Amino acid sequence: MRTRRMAGVAASILAGSLALAACGAEEPADDAGAGGGEGGGDAVVTVNGTEPQNPLIPTDTNEVEGGKVVDLLFSRLVEYDAEGAVRNEVAESIETEDNQTYTITLEEGWTFSDGSPVTASSFVDAWNFGALLSNAQANIEFFSSIQGFSAEQDSPLTGLQVVDDRTFTVTLNQPESDFPHRLGYTAFSPLPEAAFQDMAAFGENPIGNGPYRLAGEGAWEHNVQIELVPNEEYQGERVPQNGGVTVRMYENLDAAYNDLLSGNLDVLDEVPASVFQTFEDELAGRSVNQPAALNQTIAFPAYVPQLSGEAGRLRRQAVSHAINREEITEAIFFGTRTPATDYSSPVIEGYSDSIPGNEVLEYDPDLAKDLWAQADAIQPWEGTFTISTNTDADHQPWVDAVNNSLRNTLGIDAELEPYAQFSEFLDARDNQRITGAFRAGWQADYPSLANYLAPVFTTAAIGGSNDTWYSNPEFDDLVTRSNTAASSDEAIELLQQAEEILFRDLPQLPLWYQNATGGWAEGVDNVEFGWNSVPLLYNVTKG
Repeated sequence: MRTRRMAGVAASILAGSLALAACGAEEPADDAGAGGGEGGGDAVVTVNGTEPQNPLIPTDTNEVEGGKVVDLLFSRLVEYDAEGAVRNEVAESIETEDNQTYTITLEEGWTFSDGSPVTASSFVDAWNFGALLSNAQANIEFFSSIQGFSAEQDSPLTGLQVVDDRTFTVTLNQPESDFPHRLGYTAFSPLPEAAFQDMAAFGENPIGNGPYRLAGEGAWEHNVQIELVPNEEYQGERVPQNGGVTVRMYENLDAAYNDLLSGNLDVLDEVPASVFQTFEDELAGRSVNQPAALNQTIAFPAYVPQLSGEAGRLRRQAVSHAINREEITEAIFFGTRTPATDYSSPVIEGYSDSIPGNEVLEYDPDLAKDLWAQADAIQPWEGTFTISTNTDADHQPWVDAVNNSLRNTLGIDAELEPYAQFSEFLDARDNQRITGAFRAGWQADYPSLANYLAPVFTTAAIGGSNDTWYSNPEFDDLVTRSNTAASSDEAIELLQQAEEILFRDLPQLPLWYQNATGGWAEGVDNVEFGWNSVPLLYNVTKG
């Protein structure tokens, strides 16, 4: 899912997949997460957020703030526990003999919050909607491996076949052994029949099958809050231990942190940069600072002339060598970030600090000047180098630090291009209105090295999460071959070769890995941050 936060270290390998996961804060209460039955207390838990970019439709939600809500409203075939291990949720079984055709059987008894049944068609129809080109869904690339998918014209997913109310089959274009592990991602949620009557209206008042539902008509008060209450129809193991979750929208994290200190906010899932030095002391045992499956990068749109071609490649290298990652992570982040050495995260199986070509991440101001001069000899630089970001989260301090390095090292004008809200920034990025570099990052959708590469950099993902419009057939081929690898080790080797190409082309510059940094108020208990830095809000209790 697009750019976010991050989390900590207790890894577990997912059998038969490429995935490794990480972390966890304290253990949940003994009864937390027990399947079925009644939930816990009646107190409503509040958590920080900002306005989602899009309506709350799972196939059109691929950024953190929308995902935070959608993942509480919907349950999918599988889910990920706090350590990133995969377990069935709506699925009773997912079976295959060749890793290409999968037979999926649903558990009995699942319904949506309006009482309508969750059937095989609920999944097949939802995935077909998400994959149809004319629907322009943000998560469209997640369906590209299913037979019938087309990125050029409307085409049904012929690889999806309903067998009966509880059974459907999925046929892929090629064998992909980790396909079942993807199915806990937002895009693979089911939809009720009511959704297809008016999808726009549904996005404002979604009906899901997850642990929570909207509190009622108008529960999404735009730019203010979203109120969720426990879903009485929920059949899974993420049973709410509270009386509901209210996502309060803030213009900045400092305001949210101050509300946390004063007891006006229960859970903060990311602390502001202004308190990195002090939050663990100020919260006195009510905080988390742990590695997670998140990274931060600077992205270079392929459509920007001065950042493209051979001159553009030299400039991207120069910018990378001009950034002192060690200094910035120490001076600004105070131990909540670690300088990056690859395009993934240290909590993911397949991470490596020795990918050939990653020396481009080393701070070397003299080399940076030389590379910039080589670029100028091909195409003289004109104007101001800009890095765009939203300012409703704490990105401005490090962007200012990077720009200061570029000014001092390269002798160019370098400035922040600010967007007041995350949704405004995403709209500008997605509609190619950004004319320079921009702040990017990736929070894994599912615990796998492939998830850091395929959705972000393959040609098929352009129009989805490939926001730089990067395209390299050699890279695409390596990612495709990794899907059919005979073993996890072989797949990882191919994906690491694909990373070598990224270090050569530099569509994005890895900056640092981001920890999950969060906290909770006095009287709030059972707070646990998962492998992907997201707090398990259904477990949270409040006295």
